[in-house]
Amino acid sequence: MKKHFKLIVKTALISVYVIFLAGSIVRMTGSGMGCPDWPKCFGYYIPPTDEAQLRWKANTAYNEGTLIVLDETLYVANSDLQTELEWKPTNWSPYTKHEYAIFNVYHTWTEYINRLASVVSGLIFLFLIAVSLKFWKEKKGITLLSFGAFFMMLFEAWLGKTVVDSVLEPWIITVHMLVGLLIIAVLLQILAWMSSEEKRAIKFDKTFHKLLLLSTLFSVIQIAMGTQVRQFVDEQVRLFGFESKQMSLYNPNLNFYIHRSFTIAIVLVNFLIFYKNETLQLGFKIPKWILGLLLLEALTGILMYYSDFPFGTQAVHLMSGALLFGLQFYLVLMHRGLKDESL
Repeated sequence: MKKHFKLIVKTALISVYVIFLAGSIVRMTGSGMGCPDWPKCFGYYIPPTDEAQLRWKANTAYNEGTLIVLDETLYVANSDLQTELEWKPTNWSPYTKHEYAIFNVYHTWTEYINRLASVVSGLIFLFLIAVSLKFWKEKKGITLLSFGAFFMMLFEAWLGKTVVDSVLEPWIITVHMLVGLLIIAVLLQILAWMSSEEKRAIKFDKTFHKLLLLSTLFSVIQIAMGTQVRQFVDEQVRLFGFESKQMSLYNPNLNFYIHRSFTIAIVLVNFLIFYKNETLQLGFKIPKWILGLLLLEALTGILMYYSDFPFGTQAVHLMSGALLFGLQFYLVLMHRGLKDESL
């Protein structure tokens, strides 16, 4: 399996981006609380498909931890039990982590599929660390980073639980997003170590490298600010309802204007990277892809603001940002390799 390790790393990387996509769809559809508990969903490993399954019923068996909705309140079964003809409060306790008690089958299954994507990714990361042990003698960094990525995935899972328990606390969502980017960076470093790039005649260029680092930092800042803008959108949704998309950016706060204006700086820096790549004849193809992603991000941002969030634009906008960061960071690693070759 050692010879296939690079493919395993790429598969793990793709799985992280699938989680990003699934998470963006969850937010786009307002499904973040589709499963009000974690890791189960309404106390089930396979969530309900009808609200009737969540109502208390007489002469019915319930497992410990199962949730029901009664009088717009979530209750959890204290133990395995068989109900009788009348409700017995001693068998149930109010769910104390939050007061959210709404069932929407579409939101529930959207969130559930998001969690399934995370489970599949976790299994891939388990496979990743198992195979990485074969590199311990020749390059310990590969094994250490593989384990680091796995433990960060566990931390992400805990953050996912915290997001639900906090009823989508914005700052936790921001941390959740940034840790995801860090996992991507770690996997890209492993790939860079394993890449057998041809030697290049062009030497390392300090200015070009500084621009690469600056562009990557700008993307992280922009993504973090974007989650804050999303916080404002979520607050608008709570006020005006999910169907009133035209109110999502009504009278936006300062974060939105900074986020929008900061795009100009990002475009300028990345255009300089493209220009330097061409004039120095470094031969990197990534700068062209970066400019394409920037165009897509700008276009989706314009559509969201001026066309009331057309379906899919939020997911594309978030994925473009995550892919942009990945390409920029990988370019940083590839160009740094030129410096290592010249030593």
